[in-house]
Formats: sequence, C-alpha cells, structure tokens
Amino acid sequence: MNINDITIRLENKNDHRKVEELVRTSFWNVYRPGCSEHYVIHVLRDDPAFVRELDFVVEKDGSLIGQNMFMKTVIEADDGRNIDVLTMGPICIANDLKRRGYGKLLLDFSLEKAAELGFGAVLFEGNIGFYGKSGFDYSSRFGIRYHDLPEDADSSFFLCKELKKGYLDGVTGVYQTPQGYYVDDSDVEEFDRGFPYMEKKKLPTQIF
Repeated sequence: MNINDITIRLENKNDHRKVEELVRTSFWNVYRPGCSEHYVIHVLRDDPAFVRELDFVVEKDGSLIGQNMFMKTVIEADDGRNIDVLTMGPICIANDLKRRGYGKLLLDFSLEKAAELGFGAVLFEGNIGFYGKSGFDYSSRFGIRYHDLPEDADSSFFLCKELKKGYLDGVTGVYQTPQGYYVDDSDVEEFDRGFPYMEKKKLPTQIF
C-alpha cells in the first residue's frame, strides 16, 4: 500500500450513488442473501443523528475505494443518565483491495477525527480480530450491555473504544442502536431494484 496514492475526505452529494454501489458490492451475500447496507446508508444521511463531519470516503488514484460513517446515540446508564456516544458504519473497502491495510487506515483516521470533535466513545458491532488493532475492546469490559440481548448470550461482537480516556469510568448501562439502522425489507427490495442485478445466495457463513 502506498499511502501517497490515498486521499481520505468528506463525502459529498456527488459521491452518494458511487458509495451506495460500493457498499452494496462489499456487503452482498455476506450477512444475509443480498444485503441492506446500501439502503441503510441512503436513509441515514437524512437522519438527525447522522454526523456529517464524520462521513468519509477513501480514494485511490482518483477512484472511490472505501467509506465510513458515524451516528450519534446513547448509553442508557443504570443510574438514569443518558451518556452520549457514537456508533459507526457501514464501513467498507472495495472487495479487490481488502486485507491490504486500507481499512485500518480509514478506521484510524476516522477515530482520530471523532476524538478531535470531542466525542467520548464509539460502540460498534464488529470483529475484535480486526477492530482490536485500532484500540477497540469488548464492551462488556466497560460495563456496557447490548440492548435486547439476554445476559447469558455471547456479546463478543459488541465492541467499544474510548476516545477520551476515562469517559466511561463509573458508567454501566445499555447501549441503544439508533433507530435509523432498522429498515423494512420491502423498502430495501424496492431500493435495490434501481441497481444492476446481483444474485442472492444463501451461504452457511451468513447470520441472517
């Protein structure tokens, strides 16, 4: 990877369709037959919780190869407070450039900018094997629980990174996924008709 060939910048309206196509291709048949992430990002851009200052794209040699975005949300603390935090994603890199370091470069840049804007922590659903390299840890170690998850369930997918050291000291509670991430399958299907055909496949590695 030559970082001199890489530009990370804020997304603009002219990028929207290209980003949705990139996200669709990256997530297609990964977690479910087809995907919904391209529609999710489409609707989240108009959500009040969307953080426009943290909506990034990556370009390599002038071509768009990756993106990341953040949403505001809260931890409903056990003592009655609402603790402001961020969540993240979709985040992706073009399929033919994965596992080459571009994703970590984008992730670390994004987290640095979020910290500069004064946000205290990011909570996210992801793989500790990758995100742990950028300072994420299991949210359970911070005393933060994932909403609607039974106490004895595996929560190893639920990760947290403090952007301000000690921001979550003394905080225990339940993380709330922003409502904008919950989309209707029929709306996804209608939106997807505007894209080139891709075959949906049921794969054993999918979780939905």
